[in-house]
Amino acid sequence: MRHRTVRDLMTRPAVCVNPGTGLKETARLMAEHDISAVPVVDENEKPVGMVSEGDLVRAQAELPEPAELLPAGHARTGRRRTGRTGGTGGTGGKAMDGSGERPGTAGALMSSPVVPGRPDWSLVEAARTMRSNGVKRLPVVGETGRMLGIISRADLMAVFLRRDDAIADEITDDVLHGTLGLSATQVSVTVSEGVVRVRGRIGAHDSPELLERLCRAVDGVVDVRLDLSGPEQAPAAA
Repeated sequence: MRHRTVRDLMTRPAVCVNPGTGLKETARLMAEHDISAVPVVDENEKPVGMVSEGDLVRAQAELPEPAELLPAGHARTGRRRTGRTGGTGGTGGKAMDGSGERPGTAGALMSSPVVPGRPDWSLVEAARTMRSNGVKRLPVVGETGRMLGIISRADLMAVFLRRDDAIADEITDDVLHGTLGLSATQVSVTVSEGVVRVRGRIGAHDSPELLERLCRAVDGVVDVRLDLSGPEQAPAAA
């Protein structure tokens, strides 16, 4: 059996930004490519952080209300004020935050460090890594740590959209015939909405538990139900 890997499902090349990329440009790229997050890469194309839609919304929510920028007692005359505005601490927008990046850039907003994935990982390994780290996507890196692509939870969902007939063919050819040596006259396989049903007769040395485990390991299988009987009993001696 050949299981699909992260390399098979990842998006490549990934849409990336640099630490100095402005948030408006970051948001524009995400909207243009219909993605919910972008990796932030350094000059060597190695991921150093992630900026998501949630990060951008949070940054917008943390901006002060316009009325809060007015001096105390200032009347609202409807006239536009002149001079510098914005919460930059009087530095003309060049203040640095703790990350060393200018406010309003991807580097200042990004979540870091990133949790990377590898292209040869199984989809199970990728899913477990996302769950254990509480992330929705993994930048995929090569041996040198450079970005190769990105895989998201939505990409992993593609496994569940695999056609039933493709699942049935793989179980029949690779599991039953190729691995266990069972013939089509012994067992049959049907698949409906990812649920596998195996019916037939197995030999005394065949393991239903092993058969079930192998079927469950096939990409796209949701559940396995066995309806198997053992070898025919020899007639009792007279």
